[in-house]
Amino acid sequence: MSLQLLTPAMAGLLERIHRARRPPFHTLTPAEARAAYAAGAEVLDLPRAPLSVVRELTLAGCRARLYAPEPQPLPALLYLHGGGFVIGSLETHDSLCRQLALRSGCAVVALDYRLAPEHPFPAAVDDTWAALESLVHQPAAAGIERLVGVGGDSAGGTMAAVAALHARDRGWPLALQLLITPGTTAHADTPSHKLFAEGFLLDAASIAWMFDHAIPYHRRRDWRFAPLEAEVDGVAPACVVLAECDPLVDEGLAYADRLRAAGVPVALELFRGVTHDFIKMGRALREAHDALAAAAAAIQEAARR
Repeated sequence: MSLQLLTPAMAGLLERIHRARRPPFHTLTPAEARAAYAAGAEVLDLPRAPLSVVRELTLAGCRARLYAPEPQPLPALLYLHGGGFVIGSLETHDSLCRQLALRSGCAVVALDYRLAPEHPFPAAVDDTWAALESLVHQPAAAGIERLVGVGGDSAGGTMAAVAALHARDRGWPLALQLLITPGTTAHADTPSHKLFAEGFLLDAASIAWMFDHAIPYHRRRDWRFAPLEAEVDGVAPACVVLAECDPLVDEGLAYADRLRAAGVPVALELFRGVTHDFIKMGRALREAHDALAAAAAAIQEAARR
């Protein structure tokens, strides 16, 4: 029954992935999973849009990359890639960051934070917070005018939510948290986790594999890993982009509801019939373009505040 929720294009894409017989992440080592994810991203992504500025940076001790459609310093979004804290890189999200910069007319600074299991929790969060502080206080050093928001997808969306909470606590003004299919809780027990446990790209076994590599079980209710555990009043306005056929959709909806209940402005974009990671599948899915347009509009609005 749940397979009937998929759009024809999404169903066809999943069938092609199934026929390719790619081993699931939970059967691989982290290094093997990173290589497999990078190969898949290259096949599905939009072509890499040309930009006026694509420059390597060092930000708070981490590798980073600046994307900008114009040479002069522009308002910027700090972007955190997805990958369950274990996989993903600047390269796997290069096309996505280029599209956000091109469509928004703003700069994007992508951070290559440390990955687990080599660097377990809270290493990625520490890197994010250090980068956030650097961009807030020294934007010119990174080639931007000012930092207007933070964003990310999947685990990067988790860290973007956590970064927005940290910015609130430090009194740093942010105009946007862009949360794309974020994880917000450590408990994989919602109806969507059960409904989409297998056959919808991000499966239950791979989620468990990522969690086991990233953080000990007894620490998983830490709000820096599970922002649904935090008090969210006073955080930056949010744009929440979700996929209907995603194990994480219920916790994304729960976080949007929590933000709204606390009086935080929320723009919720729920894309029907697509799976986790859909925003990076621009070669095959119309919904990816629509989601990119919504995200870019949110960045534009933040830059005007």
